[in-house]
Amino acid sequence: MNPLVIALIVLGLIAVYVIVVYNGLITLKNRVDNGWAQIDTQLQRRFDLIPNLVETVKGYAKHEADVFESVTRARASMANATTPGQKAEADNVLSGTLKSLFAVAEAYPDLKANQNFRDLQVELTNTENRVSFARQFYNDTVKKFNTDIQKFPKNIIANMLGFTAREYFQVDSPEVRTAPRVSF
Repeated sequence: MNPLVIALIVLGLIAVYVIVVYNGLITLKNRVDNGWAQIDTQLQRRFDLIPNLVETVKGYAKHEADVFESVTRARASMANATTPGQKAEADNVLSGTLKSLFAVAEAYPDLKANQNFRDLQVELTNTENRVSFARQFYNDTVKKFNTDIQKFPKNIIANMLGFTAREYFQVDSPEVRTAPRVSF
């Protein structure tokens, strides 16, 4: 067989392999981006529910101003976050302040019986579940993407084509992992 034909076949196989790897990495990159968009959608949904929840609780628990201020500050911090790490940290703080808000609500039986509050609480709980699922999907996809761009020989192609590792959406703060304490 002619050496030129063999060289062309080898180059063709390498080109096909690079194309397959590239398309696989693009698919994973798009899944990561989609996962992030889903997290953003659910965080925005929760962001929009919080003012209604705070106003409902304020009507019953007027003297809990520090809790309301904490929720408002955490919500503002969430609005200013841009990267997955910043959003994760802001989300963790916001989740902690929401736990405090619900703990305050536990002390007001009339509030717990209020239909508007219960509806908002259910909506927020549903949204939290959606956020949790979206985080899990995103992190699973980031893991697959990051693993693929680190494996040999895909790492060579990934580096040549500018693919870089993505950041996980995770809890880094030990304070968020503990239940809030509310005393009266």
